[in-house]
Amino acid sequence: MGETTAERAPAKEEGRRARRRRPRFKIALAVAAIIAVGGVATVAAFGSGGGDGGGRATGLPPSTTKVAKQTLSDAQTEDGQLGYGPTLTATNQTKGTITKLPESGDVITRGHRLYEVDGDPVVLMYGSKPSYRPLQAGTEGSDVERFEKNLSALGYDGFTVDDEYTSDTAEAVREWQDDIGVAETGIVDVGRVAYANGPVRIESVAANPGEPAAPGKKMLEYTGTTQAVTVELDTADQRLAKKGARVEVTLPQNRTITAEIDEVTTVIEPAEQGADPTTKVEVTIWLDSAKAKKAAAAYALASVDVEFTAGERKDVLTVPVSALVALSEGGFGVEVVKGATSSYVAVETGMFADGKVEITGAGIAEGTLVGVPK
Repeated sequence: MGETTAERAPAKEEGRRARRRRPRFKIALAVAAIIAVGGVATVAAFGSGGGDGGGRATGLPPSTTKVAKQTLSDAQTEDGQLGYGPTLTATNQTKGTITKLPESGDVITRGHRLYEVDGDPVVLMYGSKPSYRPLQAGTEGSDVERFEKNLSALGYDGFTVDDEYTSDTAEAVREWQDDIGVAETGIVDVGRVAYANGPVRIESVAANPGEPAAPGKKMLEYTGTTQAVTVELDTADQRLAKKGARVEVTLPQNRTITAEIDEVTTVIEPAEQGADPTTKVEVTIWLDSAKAKKAAAAYALASVDVEFTAGERKDVLTVPVSALVALSEGGFGVEVVKGATSSYVAVETGMFADGKVEITGAGIAEGTLVGVPK
């Protein structure tokens, strides 16, 4: 907020379910696992095939499958929390005594009182940066323009919205000060307005009426007013967190909505004494479409599932991972079966997903019959 210090404090539901991880794509792990358990047979390349495979097999495989054309997706489902997005903290910037505070759940919009000090309101305005100096005739800068935009949006006129605080601006400010019930000085003192990105919802109050309102005192915590889903990812899964990427959110009662990633932030969580801090990737998904708002409106706070899709390969040739064989000269191949004979053909692998692997190679086409060693 303007004369507030915003600090991230991601809301966490007490007793949160253990994170369910259902990865559908891990190249290194997939290859390592199938080799470790003998899922990939090792064969030699015979005859003139050389490094391209092409060697003849010594017998037909125990089973076969056909090369298929399909779409593969690098997808993973994670636990998320439905709420109102990250929680921010508002701190006071003026001296006096706290005389009025909002209540948890209150929604406050531009031009309205956030709290009171010495009976005078601290007014909410919209902006991404806090105020840091008094504004008066002769002051110039982006903070002047930010305040004038808000003043204009509230219906005050007679001045030009720019980066100069003129006598005309001061006159409009006196009119505004008269309306909010403070001294008509024409000067906007530090601490008179508080900036947030938009309307705010009071999450909790951290002070009490009658307490000193020293600069830097924590007053309250707030969120936005639009519902959002937050997800904490391990840093190893950061590839999933791409701003603008589409995700599928499953709400309680299996209601599914499509949304997109709006914010990706690295968060360092303090550790207990003697342990190292933990680094997480916090993903925020604002449910701001009409359909998403309607679907989520019935739930204030809830646990949800979020399916991330980091990549997709459309109309590629695939075989089961178990159809791969490790060629003795290096790389992978498949055993192509033709009638009563078969031969090994070297292939390049692409995406792994759902137990399938993308392959390309000489003579490999949709419908090609290949062996499955086990």
